[in-house]
Amino acid sequence: MRHIAATILLLLSLAAISAGAVPYVVVLGVGQDAGVPQMGCETPFCRRAWNDKSLRQNVSSIALVDPDTKSRWIFDATPDLPEQFELLKAITVDRSNTISGIFLTHAHIGHYTGLMYLGRESMGSKEVPVFAMPRMKQMLETNAPWSQLVSLHNIKLTQLSDKVPVRLSDHISVEPFLVPHRDEFSETVGYRIRSGEKTLIFIPDIDKWQKWATSLAELVRSSDYLLIDGTFYADGEINRPMNEVPHPFVSETMNILSELPARERSKVYFIHFNHSNPLVQGSRKQISEVERKGFHIARRGMKLYL
Repeated sequence: MRHIAATILLLLSLAAISAGAVPYVVVLGVGQDAGVPQMGCETPFCRRAWNDKSLRQNVSSIALVDPDTKSRWIFDATPDLPEQFELLKAITVDRSNTISGIFLTHAHIGHYTGLMYLGRESMGSKEVPVFAMPRMKQMLETNAPWSQLVSLHNIKLTQLSDKVPVRLSDHISVEPFLVPHRDEFSETVGYRIRSGEKTLIFIPDIDKWQKWATSLAELVRSSDYLLIDGTFYADGEINRPMNEVPHPFVSETMNILSELPARERSKVYFIHFNHSNPLVQGSRKQISEVERKGFHIARRGMKLYL
């Protein structure tokens, strides 16, 4: 009897070790570039959020963790990088300052300015690999203060190419792909993260889905998880012409995917919320609508296993 019990314990231990070795993506932030609340915002929600830390949200970012190799890659270096790195340290139970690499999506303020914390005035990192598309790489190399990070070897730039995967290990790869967006200073990409078992799509910023040659429905069918642009919930949300910031509304995305089976819709997680979005403000009506239609809302600290 004791022999059987010991065998069961051994199998359970091996299963736990195996489960712990599964790579995963963790959500480090869900807000739009300027965070939630935004500087200067005087709406009732923003005033509440300035007084209640529980209502605040870090800027959109994710991390890819491989327990097998003790590696951790960050996707987008946000203005909240110091706090997000502390969260990542806690989740991985690794207090070292090791960052295996940073993948950048584009040159808007919420997606690369956190690189400043790798410099001599802050962490003073040594050749942290930073992966960027050609225009993004050139912008960092030729414009201060980012060029100092390069010249002082705080970061080491690696150029990406559209739809060319980067092999991170024997079982993990990351593939950038171009998406339409306001590309004043760089290209904009999403990422396809593949493990030996599953695929995760990360598209925090994109213009209307109709501007993209790729079918969103087909992308959902061919993936296991999708963290996609949920900046605004619906038209009329801000006091300016919304065609100036033509993100796909959450309501539009849900409508586009409404004919998919529930199993497919459940793969979709909205992220990158503007402070005006009722989903990030905690509106029960809109949150319930998203959940009733079979979609998800990304949350800080959420893990998605690959």
